[in-house]
Amino acid sequence: MNIGDTAKLTNPQDIEFGRTESAPAGRGPGTARVSTNPEDSPETILRLFVYGTLKRGYWNHQRFCAQARSIEPAVVWGRLYHLNAGFPALEVPEGLILSRGTADPLADARRQQEIGTPRFGRPTGDWDLIHGELVTFTDPQRDMPPVDRLEGFRPGGHSMYLRVLVAVLCGHTSIPAWTYWMPCPPYAERVASGQWSSGHSWIWRPGHGLQ
Repeated sequence: MNIGDTAKLTNPQDIEFGRTESAPAGRGPGTARVSTNPEDSPETILRLFVYGTLKRGYWNHQRFCAQARSIEPAVVWGRLYHLNAGFPALEVPEGLILSRGTADPLADARRQQEIGTPRFGRPTGDWDLIHGELVTFTDPQRDMPPVDRLEGFRPGGHSMYLRVLVAVLCGHTSIPAWTYWMPCPPYAERVASGQWSSGHSWIWRPGHGLQ
């Protein structure tokens, strides 16, 4: 993967995004776009791709994402699993990881800014387009530690999930964003649709196909 390459999907018609809305009250839906509010310093913008209980309509969204500046439909490459505990895990190709998260959210926001425009291309192997939401935070020092704790991310210690920087496609534009990654999730069922819901229908079970 060459960081800095123009990052357009070869066949953008293959992915169709719906409408989106910004998180603050009073702002209606609009076309999916990356927030470019001039009041936000690039060094304090941190973008997080969420694919499970932090999405709108799920039980962790209001507590952890209500303060976000914007929330937009987006996709990443990976494999999505439903864990026996009742929530999902995302596995991403290690070769597509741009950086790894630290205990300093502000430094991670700066690292995200330094990446520029990553290439978004299909990786080699059995990977799916995973559908989720791109959450834009403007105060990572306030907003990210609670989410890291929720996900069991402990830099330098044993972590349930790791926070990694990957290419995320939002609209037809590829941008770097953080997400929570669980390598080789144990006791998990693959979600073949690439989109998790609490009902987790259409699950791939080895030897049984889609169920």
